[in-house]
Amino acid sequence: MPLPTPDAMTSLQLARRFLTYYRPHRTLFLVDFSCAVVSGLLELGFPLAVSSFVDRLLPGQNWPLILLATVVLLGIYALNTGLMAIVTYWGHMLGINIETEMRRKAFEHLQKLSFRFFDSQKTGLLVARITKDLEEIGEVAHHGPEDLLIAVMTFLGAFVLMLDVNWRLALITAAVVPFTAWLTSRYGGRMTANWQALYGRVGAFNVRIEENVGGIRVVQAFANEEHERALFAIDNAKYRSTKLEAYRVMAASTSLSYFSMRVTQLTVMLAGTWFVLHGQLSNGAFVGFLLLVGVFFRPIDKINAVIETYPKGLAGFRRYQALLDEVPDIADKPGAKPIGPVRGDIRFEGVGFGYGRGAPVLRTVDLSIRAGETVAFVGPSGAGKTTLLSLLPRFYDLSSGRITVDGIDIRDMTLASLRSQIGIVQQDVFLFGGTIRENVAYGRLGASDADILTAVRRARLDGMLADLPDGLETVVGERGVRLSGGQKQRLAIARVFLKDPALLILDEATSALDTATERDIQQSLNELAAGRTTLVIAHRLATIEDADRTIVVENGGVSEPGRRSGSAAAE
Repeated sequence: MPLPTPDAMTSLQLARRFLTYYRPHRTLFLVDFSCAVVSGLLELGFPLAVSSFVDRLLPGQNWPLILLATVVLLGIYALNTGLMAIVTYWGHMLGINIETEMRRKAFEHLQKLSFRFFDSQKTGLLVARITKDLEEIGEVAHHGPEDLLIAVMTFLGAFVLMLDVNWRLALITAAVVPFTAWLTSRYGGRMTANWQALYGRVGAFNVRIEENVGGIRVVQAFANEEHERALFAIDNAKYRSTKLEAYRVMAASTSLSYFSMRVTQLTVMLAGTWFVLHGQLSNGAFVGFLLLVGVFFRPIDKINAVIETYPKGLAGFRRYQALLDEVPDIADKPGAKPIGPVRGDIRFEGVGFGYGRGAPVLRTVDLSIRAGETVAFVGPSGAGKTTLLSLLPRFYDLSSGRITVDGIDIRDMTLASLRSQIGIVQQDVFLFGGTIRENVAYGRLGASDADILTAVRRARLDGMLADLPDGLETVVGERGVRLSGGQKQRLAIARVFLKDPALLILDEATSALDTATERDIQQSLNELAAGRTTLVIAHRLATIEDADRTIVVENGGVSEPGRRSGSAAAE
């Protein structure tokens, strides 16, 4: 299902959600913010110190006093240097902590979402949401509130001091503020929309690269490298165009802001010179005022920097929140209880299921399977065999009816305890890019070496290990690329041997193998199925010849040979 549109959330809602991430880091935020405030106040005091230096110390020509004042100013600068170091390091730590927490929540949320969600998503887009998006959010978490509050404080403080020095010059300087505010509002919104579009381009990039790298064997086998280059060039050009547009808006905003500030400074210099020549402003006050003008406009520079980073962070945070707002459609219901070891009696009672709004795939399926029984499911491609068995571990939830294990509705069990009782071996084996040991141990995390070696031996994988210099520590490569199809299947079988579930699902586990390899693998599968309730999906006769029963899946229902379509039951 599609993710909620990011624009559905108002800026106020986003701000409230964003501020909640500061709560666990209140102390760090207060230290960072306090140091930034003190540093800002010291910056405000420097122009006044220079004004006194020019008007009082220079005319007196008292070198000891001048040197003492210089040492005091040096100490203040040293203090401010330390404060700036704290703000830079601890402030970025605050942003990184928030970014890390957000990434943890996003990843944990992904683990809760069902197959139905992932069926409609592209992996590259999801990767972008928990990587690139959150990097920009981390920068905003540090610079956003801090820079904005310090900018306002410095801006107002400098203006008050300027009024105290010469109110006429202060009003001339303030005349530029409405124009700057207009620039901020005009370009800020455009940059937010642009960076949001840019993140979409990054996601498309990730999808393109992931598909190309993951499918490079297919690409090269069909000699379609040029076609892939052309597709990538299109995405690359779109990304370039979108990013250039972002920088065009940024360039217009910063250059116009710079020009307005420099024009104001020139105006102040001319007006201040007039006041000095007419005896209405001292030389020191004039120098101090010019320095205050720099302090007055420095917050505007900070605001421009916020304008650059805030749209990126806002766009990323909108997408991040849209992901978190995706409600898992399969979860433990209130009152669900964990189950212990099961016997393995399975019943499908009036089960119906459909993907989305399309026609139902299954209609009122009734089926009873005894504990320890091996049942084969056959039927034409697309009839719903895999869908039917995917309902047992609740990869998808039923549209109607119910499924029970040992007489208990699977929805009354916790997901973790239900799935702990089920082992699955599929045609398309997924292996992680680590070692053989790590892939086998995934069946039961924390298993001992002895248990892992026993599972490897029972899966008849020990012969292959003997030929490998690194044995269990052999790296299999991404998705097991360094192993043959048969070796990957044996590794998947070893993983299930280690898990030792009561219920077993074999989803066309040998259909992609040659006859000789299939025969060897089938022996391992027969040993794996011994004493377990086993559900087998197959197209080959050799795969189902040892089954106790054969169920035909077609036209949205199930039947046994000689039985009416729609239901099947054990005698």
